Amino acid sequence: MTTGDAALEDREARLALGCVADAGEPAVGELVERLGAPDAWAAVLEDALGDLVGGRARTLDLDERQADWQRSGARFVVPGDEEWSARLDDLTGLEAVQRRGGAPLGLWLRGPGHLRTLVERSVAVVGSRAATAYGNGVAADLAADLADAGFTVVSGGAFGIDAAAHRGALAVGGPSVGVVANGVDVAYPPGNARIFDGLAAQHLVVSELPPGSHPTRVRFLARNRLIAALTCGTVVVEAALRSGARNTAGWASALGRPLMAVPGPVHSAASVGPHLMVRQGQAVLVTRAAEVLELVASSGEHLLPAEHGPTRRTDALEPTALAVFEALSAHRWRTPGEVAGLAGVRVPVCLAALSELEALGLATGDARGWRATPSGVRR
Repeated sequence: MTTGDAALEDREARLALGCVADAGEPAVGELVERLGAPDAWAAVLEDALGDLVGGRARTLDLDERQADWQRSGARFVVPGDEEWSARLDDLTGLEAVQRRGGAPLGLWLRGPGHLRTLVERSVAVVGSRAATAYGNGVAADLAADLADAGFTVVSGGAFGIDAAAHRGALAVGGPSVGVVANGVDVAYPPGNARIFDGLAAQHLVVSELPPGSHPTRVRFLARNRLIAALTCGTVVVEAALRSGARNTAGWASALGRPLMAVPGPVHSAASVGPHLMVRQGQAVLVTRAAEVLELVASSGEHLLPAEHGPTRRTDALEPTALAVFEALSAHRWRTPGEVAGLAGVRVPVCLAALSELEALGLATGDARGWRATPSGVRR
C-alpha cells in the first residue's frame, strides 16, 4: 500500500478494508475506531479478523482494483472529505442489528450530486417491495410533494415503494438519492435500471460496497442503516411485520431521527407494519407531505395550522346563549317560560339571550313564542 501523507494512507486503508470485509461488519468498525484505519489494516494483515480475512488481505492487489473502479465512473469519499455527511458518524457506538452496524468505512458515489448537500434536507421514503396500488400512489405523491418543498427523497431503489418514491421525486424534477446494497455500477433489480440510470445522470447512487459488488440479504440489512442515518427522518408507507422497511425504521429510532408511518386499509396485509409502529408509539402517523415536513424541517419552518371542523354560527355564543338556543325548536313555537325551563335559566336571563339570538339571526319571536330560524337549526 502506498505510504504517502496521513490522509492518503487513511483512504487507501479504508479502500482495502472494504475489499476484504463485508459492509457493516461490526468487528471492522470497532477495529478502525480503536486503532485508526491504517493500523486496523495492518492488524487485519496479521489475522486480527481471522485467517480467512487475513488471507484475502494478503492477496489483495489494490492498484489493480482501483484501475477497475476508475472505469466504473464512481468516486470514494471518506470521513473528513468535503462531501462526507457528518450524520453517518451517528452510527458509531450504536448496537449492531442482525450482525450489522457501525459507521461506514467510506461511501462510493456515482452521479453529479454532492452527497452532503443533497442529504442536508432529506427524507427517506421506504416500504414493501410487494406494494399495493394504494401504497405506490401514496409514495409517489408524497415524494413529489417533498421534492417540490426542496427536500431530497432517499430510498433503496427496490421494486414497490422505493421505486415509486424515486419516480415521484424525479417526475417533478426534484432531487433523489438511491442507496443500494451492491456496487453503484450494478443495476439491481435489473427491472429498475432506468431509475438507477436517472439517479446517476442527475443526482446520486450511493453504496458502501466497491463497484462490481452484488447484493446479498445481509448487505440489504447493512444498507438500511445508511438510509436512516443520511436523512432527517424516515417514512414507512407499507411494510409487512418482517421487512427491510421495518429494519430501516428501527435504525431511524435508534438514531433519534423522526420515524413516520402512513396508514392504510385495516384489512391490508401490506399496512400491518405501519399500523403496528403507530399503535406501539414507535412512529408518528402521517398522511401527507405537510405533516412530514412539520417533523423534519427546521424548528418553526413548516408548522401546520390547528385543524378544526366546519365553522358553526353558534361557535361564538356564550354558554348561556348557547343553552337557550339549544332549548329552541325549528319546528314549533315555545314560550319564553318553556325555553327558560329547558335551558335551566331564569326567564329574564332567557329573554335577554333570545334578543341576542334574534339579532344574530339564530332565532325569531312573535306573539306565538320563539323558535330557531332555519339557518340556525339545531334539531
